[in-house]
Amino acid sequence: MDNTKQPGKFDGFFGITKAGSTVKTEIMAGLTTFFAMAYILFVNPNILSQAGMEWGAVFLATIIASVIGTLIMGLVAGVPYAQAPGMGLNAFFTYTVCFGLGFTWQQALSMVFICGLINILITVTKIRKYIIKAIPLSLQNAIGGGIGLFVAYIGFLNVGFVEFSAGVPALATLNQSVLWVFLIGLAITAILMLMNVKGAMLISIILTTLVGIPFRVTSMGSAVSFPDACAALPSTFLAIFKEGGITSLFSDPGKLPLVLITIFAFSITDTFDTIGTFIGTGRQSGIFTAEDELLADSSSGFKSRLDRALFADATATSIGALFGTSNTTTFVESAAGIGAGGRTGLTSVVTALCFCLSAFFATFVSAVPSAATAPVLVMVGVLMVSSFKDIDWRDLDEALPAFFASIFMALCYSISYGIAFGFIFYCIVKICRGKAKAIHPILWCCTALFILNFILLAILYTAKRNGLSRSFLFCDIIRITKESAVQLHRKRISYLIPKIHRL
Repeated sequence: MDNTKQPGKFDGFFGITKAGSTVKTEIMAGLTTFFAMAYILFVNPNILSQAGMEWGAVFLATIIASVIGTLIMGLVAGVPYAQAPGMGLNAFFTYTVCFGLGFTWQQALSMVFICGLINILITVTKIRKYIIKAIPLSLQNAIGGGIGLFVAYIGFLNVGFVEFSAGVPALATLNQSVLWVFLIGLAITAILMLMNVKGAMLISIILTTLVGIPFRVTSMGSAVSFPDACAALPSTFLAIFKEGGITSLFSDPGKLPLVLITIFAFSITDTFDTIGTFIGTGRQSGIFTAEDELLADSSSGFKSRLDRALFADATATSIGALFGTSNTTTFVESAAGIGAGGRTGLTSVVTALCFCLSAFFATFVSAVPSAATAPVLVMVGVLMVSSFKDIDWRDLDEALPAFFASIFMALCYSISYGIAFGFIFYCIVKICRGKAKAIHPILWCCTALFILNFILLAILYTAKRNGLSRSFLFCDIIRITKESAVQLHRKRISYLIPKIHRL
């Protein structure tokens, strides 16, 4: 008689014993991951609502996208990773795409949806991994650290800790209650993280919110209840297919290059976040073994866990856009659950259930002030900046592109501009060193697209100032490839002068 204990239902489905884990460990790991990343429930609506979206709608969309994305990761890919609207990507959505480039939030959501479809395509065809291999490791690390600087900078600006007096940045006068609440919250967050308290960011948000009550910074006056959030969700659900969505995005031919470049920026940033998280945490924990990575490179379909995880991440972005949120991506905070022993998809399922239950606390979540979430943004920035350590700053060949890639993200208030300058200076370095052949063709193509973007932005600005049509200017740009500079200059002068006189 065989007395060998057969695996339970959960064990058999998720392969828990095979992974060297237990059901209890997986459950605790799922809870740990949730508490490590639950701050996104507060932060994401606060950021995206600035673009004109309803707070309650974004709150529910964040939860729905997180639940669906994380369930796909757990049930399909079978790995202990959680998904949610990514930090940095939501900032790019609001501050760069909507504020900087002038797109509506419906158009921005449409670009996120298309980005998801592109990521699915390039994942299925393995182009996604080819792109990553084409980008130098130093630039990948610089982009991750640069996004950290950008996110931290946003945290300071959201509470007015840094203000612009006479056109230059300066420290705000500490005579406002919101600033003192922010500083107290920053101290609380730092202390909790230094003490390795699980769920430090979430605990910090809760404590700082309570601190804000006597300072009259925290108020329930603008709170959004769960029913209110449900009522607001239709405003963002499938908004990309309504008036002002995808149709309007491609209605102006002159704006098409800018649209394509923006979608590219969404996709490349999302890709870096995902790959970095998978490789950085998966190798150390044994979730993605060397054999699994080799299988991912050599096999077709989705035979490896890495392939399935990449596909799960790609699909989550488009799903999130349908409900009304920015790119849904794999969270690096999943490392907290992995560190707690999570090795299978059950960890992700538990995290998804926690996100689902959090929807019923909308009334309290919506009352959280920006002074409570801003410290978290700063500390997330601190964590992301750690990727700088893998850059050899003594080597000018690496340091120069890495510096410009990272610093321009904060200075230009744009992630895509940082990536652009990193690529451009990398090409310049290689050309000057006589190593132009070492530049991957994909990198050449990306750099050319970024340069084209800058040219188009300059021309669009000129068009707006002079009242010229965008469609005319776009057609004019197409002719650049066919005519010499002298011929083009003469033709433009003769063509534009009469046109300007008629204005």
